[in-house]
Amino acid sequence: MKPLLPVDEAMRRLLEAAVPVTESETLPLAECDGRVLSVDLTARLTQPPFDASAMDGYALRSADAAEIGSVLTVIGQAAAGHAFTGTVGEGQAVRIFTGAPVPQGADTILIQEDAEVLEGGKIRTAFDVTAGRHIRPRGQDFTEGEAALKAGRELGFTDLTLAAAMNHAALTVYRRPRIAILATGDELLPPGSAPQPAQIIASNTFGVAALARQAGADVLDLGIIADDDRLIRAAIGKAVAAKVDVLVTLGGASVGDHDLVQAALKAEGMQLDFWRIAMRPGKPLMVGSIGAMQVLGLPGNPVASLVCGLLFLEPLLRSIARRAPLQRTATARTATLLKANDHRQDYLRARFSTDENGLLVAEAHAKQDSSMMKILAHSDGLIVRPPNAPAAAAGAECPVIRLKP
Repeated sequence: MKPLLPVDEAMRRLLEAAVPVTESETLPLAECDGRVLSVDLTARLTQPPFDASAMDGYALRSADAAEIGSVLTVIGQAAAGHAFTGTVGEGQAVRIFTGAPVPQGADTILIQEDAEVLEGGKIRTAFDVTAGRHIRPRGQDFTEGEAALKAGRELGFTDLTLAAAMNHAALTVYRRPRIAILATGDELLPPGSAPQPAQIIASNTFGVAALARQAGADVLDLGIIADDDRLIRAAIGKAVAAKVDVLVTLGGASVGDHDLVQAALKAEGMQLDFWRIAMRPGKPLMVGSIGAMQVLGLPGNPVASLVCGLLFLEPLLRSIARRAPLQRTATARTATLLKANDHRQDYLRARFSTDENGLLVAEAHAKQDSSMMKILAHSDGLIVRPPNAPAAAAGAECPVIRLKP
């Protein structure tokens, strides 16, 4: 039997085979959070479109307020959306509010706190004045035709605000990756069912689907398929027909008499890249392809399925979606003794905290049975134990993976 494939080698081979999406779609701006621009986005206007006041106060000529105590006559008012249409002349000022166009003739803003209001529509300066102060010049932010957002950028809340300011109501972005999820097993029932003594409730699909959506994918749920070669092959055919980028299978990829998935995939044309990884949990991970569709076979065990999904499916989908990988890794100090490890890379469920020095501390749960979903749900992350790692005393540094980056 071939030796188990190291985790790093498995990850490298999986991601090297990933093909980023090339197709684009145009969506309303409000639907573009987290999407990736497929073309440069150029401004359709100049911002600000005019010299604008940055403060509430008075627009005037700096030459008329060379000394503190200068007196000027207020000849009008300018507010956001309501410009003063005249010209500021010698000894004159215009009451102005933030965002309003600076009137012709004025070259500075005296903020209202620095102006003494006098009778007869006059003001007296109570602070020194210099040309250009508190004025946002036309085009200070961006100019018409400027490519302020480049293709390949993953759009966040600041980018969407900029796109809106650039006068775009819709954006051209790469389509989402599409995945299909296929769960198999005669023993599985959907949540809400009344299981018989030999049956269990299927749970993996929901966590894997959520992980996929968070990575930017659209999910096709192929349902729970019985251990029947004909039915499994039909479900695989649906994934192929739907032209998904990735088919994720849950369970059934081992070599037992009732583990039919790998054989069905091969019968449908799968080229197997690798199978069986030197990791715990998740040893029976399988990777292959059917034409342009990548196949990722996750273990049927819920904890192993989610750990493998986090390690392999998430980066695969983010790569296909042209999104940057999430930074989940960190260094912590173990709160307890960690035993020496064997030849498989181990992922221990753990709670995280910080010590009095602000350093991250990871405490592995006492029980690590891979069937115990509650422990994973109550964990903050995973302690990574490399192959053949020696025992680590409490306080020793250890690599960790955050469940919530």
